Amino acid sequence: MQYSYLVVDDDEGNAKDTLNRFDEFPEFYCIGTAVNNDDAVNKILELRPQLVFLEINPKSKANLSFTVITDLYRYINVLPYFIVLADSEKFAFEAIKHGVFDYLQKPLHIYELRKTLFKFKKQVLWPQYDNDKPAVQQLQTIATGMRPLDNEAEFDRAPTGVQKSEVDIQICIKSYGDYQFIALKDVVYLKADNNTTDFYMQNGKKLTAYKTLKHYENNLPSFFYRIHNSYIVNSNYVSRINTGKLLCYLDNNDVSVSFSKTFKDNIDTIIRKIAPEYL
Repeated sequence: MQYSYLVVDDDEGNAKDTLNRFDEFPEFYCIGTAVNNDDAVNKILELRPQLVFLEINPKSKANLSFTVITDLYRYINVLPYFIVLADSEKFAFEAIKHGVFDYLQKPLHIYELRKTLFKFKKQVLWPQYDNDKPAVQQLQTIATGMRPLDNEAEFDRAPTGVQKSEVDIQICIKSYGDYQFIALKDVVYLKADNNTTDFYMQNGKKLTAYKTLKHYENNLPSFFYRIHNSYIVNSNYVSRINTGKLLCYLDNNDVSVSFSKTFKDNIDTIIRKIAPEYL
């Protein structure tokens, strides 16, 4: 299972130093970076990382602060896990008040980062299942890479006591009285067709859903990326990206779909996820 993270730091050197610490943790991939509070809020809302590493340094010109967290509550109910990076323990109490997941002092030591990441994985993979507790529901959402659903009935749910990662996430495609249940891992890409969406499956089949591509963009797990006004791709099937021709190849190059410059950030994220050394 892979986990996405965002680094919020106005110092490029510090940001690269943080990124380099993740060489030992291939299951974590950087989904992007941000250099100020507004940029951080925008990137979090757009990219939906599971972890956010927030640099707090009162001497920095960007004046990065905990307002990133308070601002996010204006727009979303489920926040990513925040890990604060600071030069001293000065901001630890304020970090606790804002509900951050962990607080690490700089310079960032690999063994401290390792403990934090293991603690994160333990928490999201082994929650105490209790459907009456919103916090648990949030953990289940984050653990599976799912965004909050507009229509929860459309996706299946894991049985109580079973790790969600062990259960195929399925989607129901309804056409009048016909209900088709498909595993999202078998979806290669989605294509918009006016107010409907075509699902192209790994077995070559095409299924039509009577909902817009925008609906699925907002509800699919984090391994799906919109790369064009007409396309959403499953990044697990991406086999080649040609930035010159603006083409994304899928399913061992058997299929190619166009991507647009509007969604170039998502293309960069896919490349960063698959081969971070090339960005």
